[in-house]
Amino acid sequence: MIGSETAVAFDALREADLHIDRLYLGGTNGTAGDDALARLLPVGNQGGFRPNGSVRKKTVRLVALYTTGAEPDWPDHLDPETGIFTYYGDNREPGSELHHTKRSGNLLLRDVFEATHGLPEERAVVPPFLCFEKAAPGRSVRFRGLLAPGTETMTSDEDLSAIWRHTKGSRFQNYRAFFTVLDVGIVQRSWLASVLAGEPTLGPGCPEPWREWVEGRVYRPLVAPSTLTIRTKEEQLPDDPVGREMLTMIRAHFEGRETDFEECAVAIWRMMAPATGKCTVTPPSRDGGRDAVGDYLLGPGADRVAVEFGLEAKCYRETNSIGVKEMSRLISRIRHRQFGVFVTLSYFAKQVYEEVREDGHPIVMICGRDVVDSLRQKGYSDPERLRKWLDEGFPRKRHIDSVVDLGRSVAVGDNILDGSRSQAASSQV
Repeated sequence: MIGSETAVAFDALREADLHIDRLYLGGTNGTAGDDALARLLPVGNQGGFRPNGSVRKKTVRLVALYTTGAEPDWPDHLDPETGIFTYYGDNREPGSELHHTKRSGNLLLRDVFEATHGLPEERAVVPPFLCFEKAAPGRSVRFRGLLAPGTETMTSDEDLSAIWRHTKGSRFQNYRAFFTVLDVGIVQRSWLASVLAGEPTLGPGCPEPWREWVEGRVYRPLVAPSTLTIRTKEEQLPDDPVGREMLTMIRAHFEGRETDFEECAVAIWRMMAPATGKCTVTPPSRDGGRDAVGDYLLGPGADRVAVEFGLEAKCYRETNSIGVKEMSRLISRIRHRQFGVFVTLSYFAKQVYEEVREDGHPIVMICGRDVVDSLRQKGYSDPERLRKWLDEGFPRKRHIDSVVDLGRSVAVGDNILDGSRSQAASSQV
């Protein structure tokens, strides 16, 4: 036991079943032999791709995908609400062609995703993928699920795509792959042993969701609907030096012209919500409590439904939280059948977060960590690329900054939860 959590001891790993989110403990000798994953399955003890068998000889029987979550340039991500796992290939530095990597991970991705969109007999030879993430203490791992390549809604052009990156002037490609975590709570050791012995994956002990995927490319994802989420300050800010430096760069770019950050906030929102349609930044003197207004588009391309939203943006330092006053300004301007978007480089105070969520206000709260995560997913984690994105997208305008109207007032409630009473409150941009 680790605290109140059930964990599997290092000596028991070779016979253990795989339980969703269970912790599998590493050894304590201080060597590479402590690696829990290599003891749990007959795979290597290094790297993200850990196949059993040869990729180039096409003898892979099983694949362990290992993620540390500590590579900001390659942000592997599991969305528990949809069961979609995003994983990046192993060509992560310049110098190699897309498929010529040391561990042949990208070659494996190419082959299995091609088979995914083929016939059932082609999917029948796709090896099971098992997802593990780094955990404490030491070289322990946590099992995150049985993966099937692809998703229910993505085409062959979408679920595996080669993306460009560049480092120090050198361009190279890597894969971004989407997997589905299947609705399998326990992967039995007996099935794993059978697969490793060379038996078909549809043999005895085969999980039913895996059988459905092989036979009909049916995806039955393991989904976990979100409970009420109140993120702490620490959860809303980057926990690594590179992420914090990214926010510092953005703030420095807009220093002395903070209202120009509104256009940047709209661009960040578009990264997160690509179905956003027209979006107009409002003049500071006539923004009506919203820095931008726009439409979010739903439905088929030939018959879209536009849902209006208002966006508020604050280029705050990490020490300056979004409080009741700032949130009230946006909420008081959101009308029926509209929603709000609040983008900040800092964080939302606990009281604000709780009141917005508990009362069900339709407000999307985008904090500093969200901004960093979105930029990283688009490849802007490198300082050179981020600076270029800022300079080209939001150049310093050669004009006198607009004078802030310190006397401008908006109607807000005494409490952001109760709009029945209002009072005038000064608002400084």
